[in-house]
Amino acid sequence: MSFTSKALWGAAILGVVVWVGQHGGAAAGTDTSPIPAEYKGYYQAAAGTCPHLRWQLLAAVGKVETDHGRSQLPGVRSGANSAGVEGPMQFLPGTFRTLVRRHPDIGPLSPYDDETAVKAAAHYLCDSGVAVGDERGALLTYNHSAAYVRQVQAQAAAYS
Repeated sequence: MSFTSKALWGAAILGVVVWVGQHGGAAAGTDTSPIPAEYKGYYQAAAGTCPHLRWQLLAAVGKVETDHGRSQLPGVRSGANSAGVEGPMQFLPGTFRTLVRRHPDIGPLSPYDDETAVKAAAHYLCDSGVAVGDERGALLTYNHSAAYVRQVQAQAAAYS
């Protein structure tokens, strides 16, 4: 392979790594910028409702999903994104309705309400395995991607 071909392949691979890193793939780094105070309070309170749920894990889900509700992408404050999910913690409408029925303490019936969404995420993670110590399984239920699990766990570690 010529030097030019190697250089082009190298640039292409670097471009993929940079794109994946900027779009939530396994190569993405962690962000230690401050969590909005209001959100941190929501994460800490909601984590207290479930055995083994660390607020840092819940905050990491919020960070990875929508940067603690700060993302301007479709579906965060209204409507749904292309995957059909809604709100700052990114729930499918049916999943959100089921959680509200199962856990009436979640609050207002809107996945767009920040506190409500965090409470729903805490219950979802708890119901999905965190309550029995299966953090990885719960995260895989939240998003069926091993790369997502690694990203959330790395972000949680950065908050610890």
